[in-house]
Amino acid sequence: VEYRFRVLNLPPENLITSISAVPISQKEEVADFQLSVDSLLEEDNDHSRPDIQVQAKRLAEKLRCDTVVSEISTGQRTVNFKINRELLTKTVLQQVIEDGSKYGLKSELFSGLPRKKIVVEFSSPNVAKKFHVGHLRSTIIGNFIANLKEALGHQVIRINYLGDWGMQFGLLGTGFQLFGYEEKLQSNPLQHLFEVYVQVNKEAADDKSVAKSAQEFFQRLELGDVQALSLWQKFRDLSIEEYVRVYKRLGVYFDEYSGESFYREKSQEVLKLLESKGLLLKTIKGTAVVDLSGNGDSSSICTVMRSDGTSLYATRDLAAAIDRMDKYNFDTMIYVTDKGQKKHFQQVFQMLKIMGYDWAERCQHVPFGVVQGMKTRRGDVTFLEDVLNEIQLRMLQNMASIKTTKELKNPQETAERVGLAALIIQDFKGLLLSDYKFSWDRVFQSRGDTGVFLQYTHARLHSLEETFGCGYLNDFNTACLQEPQSVSILQHLLRFDEVLYKSSQDLQPRHIVSYLLTLSHLAAVAHRTLQIKDSPPEVAGARLHLFKAVRSVLANGMKLLGITPVCRM
Repeated sequence: VEYRFRVLNLPPENLITSISAVPISQKEEVADFQLSVDSLLEEDNDHSRPDIQVQAKRLAEKLRCDTVVSEISTGQRTVNFKINRELLTKTVLQQVIEDGSKYGLKSELFSGLPRKKIVVEFSSPNVAKKFHVGHLRSTIIGNFIANLKEALGHQVIRINYLGDWGMQFGLLGTGFQLFGYEEKLQSNPLQHLFEVYVQVNKEAADDKSVAKSAQEFFQRLELGDVQALSLWQKFRDLSIEEYVRVYKRLGVYFDEYSGESFYREKSQEVLKLLESKGLLLKTIKGTAVVDLSGNGDSSSICTVMRSDGTSLYATRDLAAAIDRMDKYNFDTMIYVTDKGQKKHFQQVFQMLKIMGYDWAERCQHVPFGVVQGMKTRRGDVTFLEDVLNEIQLRMLQNMASIKTTKELKNPQETAERVGLAALIIQDFKGLLLSDYKFSWDRVFQSRGDTGVFLQYTHARLHSLEETFGCGYLNDFNTACLQEPQSVSILQHLLRFDEVLYKSSQDLQPRHIVSYLLTLSHLAAVAHRTLQIKDSPPEVAGARLHLFKAVRSVLANGMKLLGITPVCRM
């Protein structure tokens, strides 16, 4: 709702940032908008507290009520506005229904936002090794960030950077020749390669000749031996095929499956470039390092080459960044990994800078905390599929034990979608950086602030629309939505753009999560008190409109978080 502040002689862009919708309160009725006097007067910084309060009062006296604003008052360092109730109702509901999936994204907060090219690297498991909880977190967080950036109109490239090179493939090549089965590889590549890897590691520890032939196999790979490479390629292709299938269950996809293997030659070029710039130092052990401090400070020394001349993880990351800049000419590149890699990325970005790449500052690391204690029936998490199967199974059991569960066409799919919502909400409730202890019981609580509750709310609102049809939805009378429960919902819907803006600024999903949970609580209260059945058609129609708007915004928010809303439960 735009309100003319001509009396203030201020540019409109100052106002947009100073005005916000007021968060609803359980205790009392609140105004709709507040103008922060602090941020308006930021230019002159010597304002003491009482002075601001005086300014707020003066402002409030200058401003007049009109057909839009029905009441003006002052709060703590703010001027508060109450909007004409019928206008508020009509404008918000029309906007939600008209904008559909774009609601909140068309806000002035995002106007003038340039379209950018954004690369997001996430998930990035190691072929033949465990897909652990860290990879799972990286997958859902990276997916959220990519979804959010895309929704804001940016062009997003989603990259999965596989651990598909290195000594493990020497072991794997040798192991497969000893213990591998072609048919097992074809039918369940991830599991079979993992088993081979575990077995050959045991053998290599006891038998020096196995270790030696593993080294030889890797050297053959490095030198480009055709036979060794074709076996390696088969491992990689079959693994990716399987990953694509499992990611699909998660609702995640990638534009590019890259990997460390792509950067074997390119990392040699990086080493040459470092050397030509005089940045490469040889150590006594024969390794090569870069001293980022310039004064021999040991904590700023980064190893970029082994003594045998082969590249390391850091070298390959440098090569990958340079390659992606050439290929995509990105405006931002975001790496989503656990916080243990914080120093690694600081060093990579710093090295890019001293190599003369100014775009290093477009690179960003989004770190997240550690999850402890996630186990499935098969023990520790080994494969992503185990987690998905566990979620599905537990949710099916829950659904079976609840009397109100309706007959579903495909209970497995519903169970998986509800279960994933539960997992994602549990993960996104706090700061991404915080560690937490995982508990299945807490994930699947049916009461309280969980993903199950969001899905339940969505399904319930959907069934209202099905039951009462959309015959009512053509026209509605705004005067029928003046109960406090309706007004609270409208005020909350008003804030959606601010919440999206917050998350777009700090890339934390928790703002959206807490917004959706509040929306669901408000919807539950309204559902109990605002009957549709047995109400006059005009009232029923208006209430249906309100519930449809809630469901629409709830679905938009859930999809951004990477959750597929269910319509029956």
